[in-house]
Amino acid sequence: MRLLFALLAALALPAAVAAQTRVSICHDYGCKSETEVVYSAAQLLEIDRLLASAFDPRSERSRLAEAVGMLYRWAGEQSPISRDRGGNFADEDEPGRMDCIDHSTSTTRLLQMLAARNGLRWHRVLEVEPRYFLGFVANHWSAVIEERWGGRFVVDSWFVNNGEPAVILPLEEWKKGAGPDV
Repeated sequence: MRLLFALLAALALPAAVAAQTRVSICHDYGCKSETEVVYSAAQLLEIDRLLASAFDPRSERSRLAEAVGMLYRWAGEQSPISRDRGGNFADEDEPGRMDCIDHSTSTTRLLQMLAARNGLRWHRVLEVEPRYFLGFVANHWSAVIEERWGGRFVVDSWFVNNGEPAVILPLEEWKKGAGPDV
């Protein structure tokens, strides 16, 4: 039954599939640099199909992690962010490196683009959220989505190398330090 639902959903793609879309991607730590990238209609159709195959909120988050990775990989073909590695230290002084400010800002823009294309059926995009060290110093930021019936999740691409699926975790677990060790 889930397979049938996913197939039917994939056939009912969003109306905005025809046009290419431009998104500004931050890089070089603290959004010092921004590069406008263009996603082709064919790339967006691939993302639309991927997201349309989700059959519940959990599967949408799984596909969303993959979609964010794909969007970053394509952005890396047009900008220096292809050199970005997970965390802040693996890419040293490479142009195009991204800190959590770059990732949280850019990922939020990507999520907003997907939402505007009606690609998110079970989630909505929220503002970025900080994670605090010792309760008072913001030391990490992430994009956030909220399930339509409750539950907030970070969509954190900072943990992974460019083009890999984003890490999606419950917001409260992430705030307590959950996530890959990078």
